[in-house]
Amino acid sequence: MPDTTDRSIPNFNGREAIILAGGLGTRLREAVPDLPKCMAPVAGRPFLFYVINYLRSQGVQRFIFSLGYKHEVILAYLEKSFASLSYEYVVEETPLGTGGAIALALTKATQPDVLVTNGDTLFKINADELYKQHTATGALCTLALKPMQDFERYGVVELNNHNQVIAFKEKQHYDNGLINGGCYLLHVKGFNAQSWPDKFSFETDFLEKQYPQAQLYGQVQQAYFIDIGIPADYNQAQHDLAKPAVELKDLDRSWTIFLDRDGVFNHDKVGSYVFTPDEFRLYDGALEAIKTISEKFGLVLVATNQRGVGKGLMTLQDLHEVHAKMKAEIEAGGGRIDHFYYATDISNFDPMRKPNPGMAFAAKKDFPQIDMNKAIMVGNNPSDMQMGRNAGLYTVYLTTTNPPYTLPHPEVDWQFETLAQFAAALQ
Repeated sequence: MPDTTDRSIPNFNGREAIILAGGLGTRLREAVPDLPKCMAPVAGRPFLFYVINYLRSQGVQRFIFSLGYKHEVILAYLEKSFASLSYEYVVEETPLGTGGAIALALTKATQPDVLVTNGDTLFKINADELYKQHTATGALCTLALKPMQDFERYGVVELNNHNQVIAFKEKQHYDNGLINGGCYLLHVKGFNAQSWPDKFSFETDFLEKQYPQAQLYGQVQQAYFIDIGIPADYNQAQHDLAKPAVELKDLDRSWTIFLDRDGVFNHDKVGSYVFTPDEFRLYDGALEAIKTISEKFGLVLVATNQRGVGKGLMTLQDLHEVHAKMKAEIEAGGGRIDHFYYATDISNFDPMRKPNPGMAFAAKKDFPQIDMNKAIMVGNNPSDMQMGRNAGLYTVYLTTTNPPYTLPHPEVDWQFETLAQFAAALQ
């Protein structure tokens, strides 16, 4: 399946990740026949969905997929469900081992350091901390390590007082120890992919043989970890990654709400943009609705695509003036907006532009108290619902400008005709 789409991010200089997704998944074949492991359905989504979006929450904006077995299934899924994701891919003609797969993927790398992880493992690392240590030590490779107790499925990694790797121990029963979480930060130039054979094991041939002379470090991260490689853990993931049902009336001020703008608060200029404050007209009942919402939620945030700025049809100052009028009218009506987030780039692959979840993750950085498991996205377009799901949010769809969904739907939790009806359901 040739890919001729230019998925690049203009002037990209951010984090990129390799996802190894070429495994056969033989141990999982009984539970998930005829699918690559990363495509195993978990809580209604391929497991790969959770891996991609968690990495995006950690600042990864560009992906390289290393594919093999049934690669066409993965590519079709990416094209359908991640059409605005910036990514490239490589395909192993024959199995190359984890090392060969990484080396092949590195031919597409653009950054000096690349995060590497497995498509069948979700390790919710703190990437900021991993990058910070990796840079400070000048490491060739930094391993994210997970503390475990009473296990025999994994080997153990030992560190010295400077977090440098001093030993890899074989699989056997351990009362406790640090396991390799399958997540690495790799210095591309130092690894020198061209110097390795076409086929080799990253774990055995590189990590375990090179650590005495190479700059290999580890960082202990006490974070959620699941490897769906065996049926028991695959079944556990079904429970862990499912979003629990909630009632709108039960929400409290520990929750955050993200709201799209046009078609939610105000009349949408279909096919155009609200260029000036004079063109901004609130829907009937919107002021009362946002007052109720402001009383219910701890944070009230606007997340809106505004490509008109990027197209040069309006200026950033014009946008700020529209938002100033909106904020003033809402505050006069007893409501509030705590912050405005907007995406002005014309590229669909800009990580801030919906359906990409960048605005939600930017809000999380600005307001660390946000719990993505206790947050809602309200919008009137499919891209709003997709952004919500990509950020791990609950979703509310308003049918102000588009046809209703047939419920139940994997991207919509609640559906209302207007913002006022949604606000009424909160009481």
